[in-house]
Amino acid sequence: MPEHTSDELTESEEQYRLLDTSGEPETSAEHLPFPTPTMGSDSANKSEERRGDKVAAYGALASMLIFVCVTWFIVFTNNPTSVGWFAVHPLLQSLGIGCFTYGILTLQPTAHPKTKAAGFQRHQKTMLAVGFPCIALGTLAIEIHKFSEGHGHFATWHGTLGLVSVGWLVGQVILGGGSVWYGGAAFGGGMKAKMLWKYHRLSGYVLFPLLLMTAYLGGAWSTWATSHSPPVVRFVGYTVAPIVAILTIYARVRTSKMKFF
Repeated sequence: MPEHTSDELTESEEQYRLLDTSGEPETSAEHLPFPTPTMGSDSANKSEERRGDKVAAYGALASMLIFVCVTWFIVFTNNPTSVGWFAVHPLLQSLGIGCFTYGILTLQPTAHPKTKAAGFQRHQKTMLAVGFPCIALGTLAIEIHKFSEGHGHFATWHGTLGLVSVGWLVGQVILGGGSVWYGGAAFGGGMKAKMLWKYHRLSGYVLFPLLLMTAYLGGAWSTWATSHSPPVVRFVGYTVAPIVAILTIYARVRTSKMKFF
């Protein structure tokens, strides 16, 4: 078999090369189409993590694990079959948000071409193969429940923010995918498409706390949740855990990847 040379690009490396959003010409070794770093080069020696990044990542994952486990515990200990399609909604929405958290974490502190490509692939698989379908199906479940029970929309802040979040999420997927798939052809390709990625990144950092705020309103204050779970459980799962997730995700943000001026 022929050897794979440093000039050959894997499919994931080729797809990811649009993700540099600095807007500057790709002249440094780090921003070339995935060269293999050589010993002694800045790219090979550059640390991908700042001090505290690993602790923040563990904090984000732990908080999301608590958030998801609390949600599933509340649902499964309160006769979920008795509420029909409603039970599917919190289960899938919490799982979807958990996947989004991992999808953000895996792409944040990547500095080397190989890890950028690997992180991008994990990001897409987690977000599109699991996270987005969970949110879509969870939303469909609550819509079926509302229709069957004759409940209206926009009756609570939880429901209103939920619909806004889902609509925003659809746009987020279109913006992110369109800026990198098929060379960003949907948005003109090349630098035109590349420049949109930073807006996709910024939009995601705003959408993430909005999703958690929606979960907080539903988990901590909805009629069903307050009547089927103790206050301390809701406080830990829907107040403490989301706050920790937001703070730890933001602690790992690289503002250098979002140069707007």
